[in-house]
Amino acid sequence: MPRDRHGSFFEDFRLNQVIRHATPRTVTEAEASLYIALTGSRHVPHSALTIARSLGYRNRPLDDFLVFNIAFGKTVAEISLNAVANLGYAELRFIEPVFSGDTLRSESVVIGLKENSSRKTGIVYVRSTCYNQDERPILSWVRWVMVLKRRPQSIVKECYEPEFVSAIPSDELCSPGRFSSKVTLDEWCDATGSRILWNDFAPGERIDHPLGMTIEEADHLCATRLYQNNARVHFDAVEMQRSKIGKRLVYGGHVISICRALTYDGLENVLGVLAINGGQHVSPTVAGDTLYAYSEVIDKWNMPGRSDVGALRLRLVGLKNFIPVDVPSAQSATERGGRRHPAVVLDLDYTVSMPCKWLDGNSIGAHSPVDDVLSADPPVAFPNTGDARRPDLVS
Repeated sequence: MPRDRHGSFFEDFRLNQVIRHATPRTVTEAEASLYIALTGSRHVPHSALTIARSLGYRNRPLDDFLVFNIAFGKTVAEISLNAVANLGYAELRFIEPVFSGDTLRSESVVIGLKENSSRKTGIVYVRSTCYNQDERPILSWVRWVMVLKRRPQSIVKECYEPEFVSAIPSDELCSPGRFSSKVTLDEWCDATGSRILWNDFAPGERIDHPLGMTIEEADHLCATRLYQNNARVHFDAVEMQRSKIGKRLVYGGHVISICRALTYDGLENVLGVLAINGGQHVSPTVAGDTLYAYSEVIDKWNMPGRSDVGALRLRLVGLKNFIPVDVPSAQSATERGGRRHPAVVLDLDYTVSMPCKWLDGNSIGAHSPVDDVLSADPPVAFPNTGDARRPDLVS
């Protein structure tokens, strides 16, 4: 891969090309604390050592999206430095927890290429994997980006568009934390401040999260530096003055992190994020925008071999400058035309784990008569949201 310090253009990519990204990163407690300061995240396993150890962790695991953003940041220089838009995500799996002292590196494989009809850009599909110091995979994901061509007249012969599963199968999901007793669950609920558990949610339910967060210029720039993401659209004010928006863009991973932090009120008992099934940055976010969020329960099921936790498949909709109650649907009045409400900035389909209720000393995630009734309803259909035809947001 050419390393001329100006990044890779569409012509530089080849199918099945393997890219080992530079700058491994040893993560520490400092990253965990700074992430909380920049996002306001309150999820208990990443905040309290005592709770983490009661679940069987050796230490506080780093927040799932902190790990994703660091792993993602490694890929920017070779994949998306010359991107016009980051079009979508799919098949993201959190495989192992990450702890302070672990060293992470990322590697990508080009799995698809498609030149656009304008011949000025092309779409690059990559499957990236993050490894720890023992060369064990801890995270993998697919993304596709629209990348500039170096020369519009150049000919690119390779063309392949991969297909993706609509959701990560349940037998491929990993939820390492365990609730070994009712006492452990009670201590957990005391720590989260909520006793609304997996059994209490039903497909089709919507949760309007009450708080909002205004994005400050210094905060989003600091967060993007934390992830070592060097995409110029987030930092170069002179370059971005010539763009359609005229301002530096907030990194999409920071938008995800803020929106996920806002979901704490209403989803306090989420143990961890297991997968991102698909997602899009629907429109750009800039400093001064205020983010809000609502969630929809798409589906729920028992985790294979587990009775202490269940899985929830959720749709996270991030909004800018509109409170959730004023946005009854992510789609606008022209929904049938496929257009989203103008407030929507993020549409994410993801899967989480959550503890189940206990009765007479036994967890009832797998055998609750209440859940037999709830699961009788058909699951809400929600296709993979990735759409390579839409230039939704730059890198």
